Amino acid sequence: QVQLVESGGGLVQPGGSLRLSCAASGSIFSINTMGWYRQAPGKQRELVAAITSGGDTNYADSVKGRFTISRANAKNTVDLQMNSLKPEDTAVYYCNLAYPSPYGGLSDYWGQGTQVIVSS
Repeated sequence: QVQLVESGGGLVQPGGSLRLSCAASGSIFSINTMGWYRQAPGKQRELVAAITSGGDTNYADSVKGRFTISRANAKNTVDLQMNSLKPEDTAVYYCNLAYPSPYGGLSDYWGQGTQVIVSS
């Protein structure tokens, strides 16, 4: 079984910074993608940033230049450094782990979510 645990959410003023962390445990295939998604009230969950085990990254246009995703493969952890935060970044942020399923398709797992509120 795979478990993802997030930490680092909280309340921050506009222009401030937060660092989110996610630790995955269990039987995890070494070739995978870890990422952060967010969901604001009334909106669909959207990709914020993702990083493969090979180090390739992908960011939502809205966070490029402000957020940085990183990972430590041996520890199965992923961090999201969020700088220059804006009120529109307010959402519940979810950690995600995905890798190919032996039965085809994708196996993916989600953390419980951590709240980020950007407000003055």
